[in-house]
Amino acid sequence: MATKSAYRRLTKEYMEIQKNPPPFIIAKPLESNILEWHYVIRGPPDTPYEGGEYYGRLTFPSEYPFKPPAIRMTTPSGRFQPDTRLCLTMSDFHPSLWNPSWSVPTILNGLLSFMTTDETTTGSIKTTDAEKRIYAARSHKVNLKNGKFRDVFPELCTLELAPLANAPINPDNMRRRMTTTTVKKTVPIQQQPQQGGQVNNNNNNNNNVQPPQQQTILARTVSQWRRWALILLVFIYLILSKLAARSTSATESNTP
Repeated sequence: MATKSAYRRLTKEYMEIQKNPPPFIIAKPLESNILEWHYVIRGPPDTPYEGGEYYGRLTFPSEYPFKPPAIRMTTPSGRFQPDTRLCLTMSDFHPSLWNPSWSVPTILNGLLSFMTTDETTTGSIKTTDAEKRIYAARSHKVNLKNGKFRDVFPELCTLELAPLANAPINPDNMRRRMTTTTVKKTVPIQQQPQQGGQVNNNNNNNNNVQPPQQQTILARTVSQWRRWALILLVFIYLILSKLAARSTSATESNTP
């Protein structure tokens, strides 16, 4: 059973995670036991874990935050033995290294950071990047078969991998997508070679010929200018007519 300090601390951390979830991570405690937390880590872009969904749990001691939790990852990842206590700086393997200021986001960010390295520890395994990608591709279906995962994260139990609301956009990927889009829009279609490998240069002789779209725009512009010119002439005619009428009226009034 959690002590009052552990209960208050974990409740506060849960509220903070709800308000500001860490990137690629969601976590929540069991309603029946605040000392047992379950988490899901999404594989970051540009890593062998990209597209993967890794489910696990943190088991906190009743003396938390003065003692560290046990850390396990249930989903096979090619990095850790499934459902095995992991020896990390922030786990119960090293209570002397534990810092009470560390929190659930600190622990899970540390786990994710360690996961993307090649360091070995108790509970880790060695596989190739290709094998890790295979595990990542299978991870969501594996999780859907786990009853505890379905109970704790029903919002993630979709046929396809549901995106996390807090997953950040990778700036490099965004730049690549923007560059690709720009290239597709600006690079002209290559001229097809004729027989003998020569390129058809007929277009070079027709540089002054405007494409149909430009001709249409030009025609519309000319038509609009003509319309405005006609309106201006009518306006000038009306003004001159009024001035002439006033002049005639003034002349007649001055005649004896």
